[in-house]
Amino acid sequence: MPAKPLHPADPSVPAARRPPERRPGIVRWLAPAIVLLVGLVVIGISGGLGAKLGEVVENDQAAFLPESAESTKSLLLEERFAGAQDIPAIIVWEREGGITDADRSAVASALEQIGRVDGVAGPPSPAGESEDGEALQSLVPLPGDNSAFEELPDVVDEIQAIADGVEGTDAYVTGPGGSFADFAAAFAGIDGRLLFTALGVVFVILLLIYRSPVFIPVLLSVFGALFLAQAVVYLAADAGWITVDGQSQGILSVLVVGAGTDYALLLISRYKEELHTHDSAWLAIRGALRGATPPIFASGVTVILGLLCLLLSDLNSNQSLGPVAAIGIACSMLSMLVFLPALLVTLGRHWFWPFVPRHDEVPTAGRGIWGRVAELVGSRTRLVGAATAIVLVALAAMIFRLDATGLTTEEQFTNEVPSVLGQEVLGEHFPGGTGTPASVIGPQDEGERILEVVRADPGVASAALRPEAPPAQGATAEGPPKVVDGQVQVEAVLTDAPDSPAAEDTVLRLRSAVDQVGTDVLVGGVTAVTYDVKQESARDTRVIIPVVLLVIFVILAVLLRAFVAPLLLVATVVLSFAATLGVCALVFEFLFDFAGADPSFPLFAFVFLVALGIDYNIFLMTRVREETARHGTREGTLRGLAVTGGVITSAGVVLAATFAALGVLPLVFLAELGFAVAFGVLLDTLVVRSLLVPALVHQLGDRVWWPFAPPGPRTHERQGEAAREPVEA
Repeated sequence: MPAKPLHPADPSVPAARRPPERRPGIVRWLAPAIVLLVGLVVIGISGGLGAKLGEVVENDQAAFLPESAESTKSLLLEERFAGAQDIPAIIVWEREGGITDADRSAVASALEQIGRVDGVAGPPSPAGESEDGEALQSLVPLPGDNSAFEELPDVVDEIQAIADGVEGTDAYVTGPGGSFADFAAAFAGIDGRLLFTALGVVFVILLLIYRSPVFIPVLLSVFGALFLAQAVVYLAADAGWITVDGQSQGILSVLVVGAGTDYALLLISRYKEELHTHDSAWLAIRGALRGATPPIFASGVTVILGLLCLLLSDLNSNQSLGPVAAIGIACSMLSMLVFLPALLVTLGRHWFWPFVPRHDEVPTAGRGIWGRVAELVGSRTRLVGAATAIVLVALAAMIFRLDATGLTTEEQFTNEVPSVLGQEVLGEHFPGGTGTPASVIGPQDEGERILEVVRADPGVASAALRPEAPPAQGATAEGPPKVVDGQVQVEAVLTDAPDSPAAEDTVLRLRSAVDQVGTDVLVGGVTAVTYDVKQESARDTRVIIPVVLLVIFVILAVLLRAFVAPLLLVATVVLSFAATLGVCALVFEFLFDFAGADPSFPLFAFVFLVALGIDYNIFLMTRVREETARHGTREGTLRGLAVTGGVITSAGVVLAATFAALGVLPLVFLAELGFAVAFGVLLDTLVVRSLLVPALVHQLGDRVWWPFAPPGPRTHERQGEAAREPVEA
């Protein structure tokens, strides 16, 4: 029987006895060249298409509403009563000591000028005076269609400049129009600010990690992934398959940069290992792809399926984020597994200059601090596992301090914005709901009864049936009611600010009261929308989180071919998530001084933390399984930890830093999400993946692969003895 041929990369064969490696022929060098050429063409085309992404971004109110909520059904009818859905901006003029006749005349002149401003949808309402005589207010209709969203800040600035011309008064532009303008200003240039911040952070970290030009192919591949993702998202949105809002547009950039760099770090780590084994860069990249593709692919699929679970949400904003982010992850995987390898082959080992890895067959992974961490886990397994678990449980106990019941408009910004100051002044002189009335729509023959029920609520300052025609200047809103398909609309001005808990209580009382008139009577408006969004967010959290956990468990079970290991990994990630929310509760309250969190914050934090956090466990456990095949479970666990420690930690730092870039936007929700993901990723990388998971796997030994046999030779683990072969340190 002929002897088995020796493989050039077989570590069990002495180097002197191995046959020389075959150097790649012209075809093997031609393949990367073709990939690079095709990739550059795709990147060029994608860059042009991706630049149009802002044209299909939906930032109007309907982009955020729950599809089945009462307020959404009401909004469809409100549009039929009011025609085009304009956004009312409210101008408030205030003078201490009382409004004068000169003020009234100047305000009337200013309103005439404002009516001629480009971007104003119609003439402003006549100025109304407060009961205390110290303020005037007028409603200015602004276009509510999505195309005007980006121009709102400029329009409001021009209105503000004219309003400031009334000498002796303080003028403020507030109401929904003012708030929308402030949000538009916050999202202005979101791609540029976030992208350059994230890329700048990644650039610095890559320089610190590699101290060589290898960061160049990484950044080129990240740019390629981002351009491709933006192009695909644009085409899908333009075709009407998905919707994109400003929030998902910003998260897309951060996610692609962070996840793409993570995948690149894993591939380059394996590539550097293989360069010590192979003289040929082609053979080295082939070996790196063989080792890195399964964990990268499994990680990407896990994140994609986890993000697509957001399609189960009834909130349009959540539904849009799922496929948008999933496209970003898919493009990141494609770029790092196809385009990056082709780039790395061009200069081979010289990308790592001046620290060029030699073909010396001397392993470098597993040395240094991570070798010592592995030794600590192996020698103090129970102590390490118990100590980290106790710390995580203690942090998780703080989760009950997290207030995720919602934020008012004032509380949604990290800085002071004009509309918030104006709302405070408006509330001092007029009913809080001025300019944003609640809408009650019901049958025509019950109109007077509905009006009577609405006026009887103590939270309603005034109410009236919408008239057939707008009132003339100076006239009251009385006259024949407008009837649409046998229905009439009651507009109710609430005494409290529309985003306050008291206003929500009023809406709930109104819904209960009008149900006595008929179950087909709908209560809508800004306050009703806010309340319904909160309720749907709570429902999404209850439904989507279990589904995401189930999806992750199934993927891990298939990948690791085990039942206990996936269960263990999911449990540790959930514990890490709970600990992160506990820390967030303390940091938001005592350090950042945030008033609370948006109701959707726990769900978003969970999806990103669990889907992304499981990445590092996948990277670790796939290597543990690989090492177990040669050294047994316990020793394989320590070797897997030692070898992957550096690259996984680097990947975690990169992802944490890129998500922290969300803090450059002056929005509390994105700042909180950025902190939660950044801290959670670091906690998962440095504590859960480095200490807790290896300690638990080492303690369980072969049982972690139950109900299947371990992937390698049995050692003395059944008797509780760890393999004694030392890990290189």
